[in-house]
Amino acid sequence: MRTTFLLNGSEITADTTPTTTLLDWLRGHPGLTGTKEGCNEGDCGACSVMVTDVDGARALNACILFMPQLEGKAVRTVEGISAPDGTLHPVQQAMIDHHGSQCGFCTPGFITTMATAHLNGDTDHDTALAGNLCRCTGYAPIIRAAEAAETASVPDHVKDIPLLLAQ
Repeated sequence: MRTTFLLNGSEITADTTPTTTLLDWLRGHPGLTGTKEGCNEGDCGACSVMVTDVDGARALNACILFMPQLEGKAVRTVEGISAPDGTLHPVQQAMIDHHGSQCGFCTPGFITTMATAHLNGDTDHDTALAGNLCRCTGYAPIIRAAEAAETASVPDHVKDIPLLLAQ
């Protein structure tokens, strides 16, 4: 089955089975292994990615998202949150500045979820991050990082237009 979507700003056509998850597809591609497999049930948020469609951007769990569900949409993984020139997204810089990561396993999911909330202007960080679990750092520095990034401008490169709208 062929699925065409934007991945980190570039159009991709993937040939997969209908039951291939986005997480499995990403983990099978060098350079796209930042999205982590934690629970593989959609409960921990380690696999969160930003998905943009005609209804806007949402943080979704890649472990329970099947490839055909991405047709015409835009997907942004943790590898695509920083700018193409390497400039960090405001939430990435805030996580560094506020010591929001220790082991780093959950960090990619937190970053994509925070970047999605930032894009949407969502400042209810407790609700936005409710689906992401952290066992090392604790939530206080992560929430402080999200608050610190609130007023920063949204980088243009994360303002994906889904293929459905671009055509």
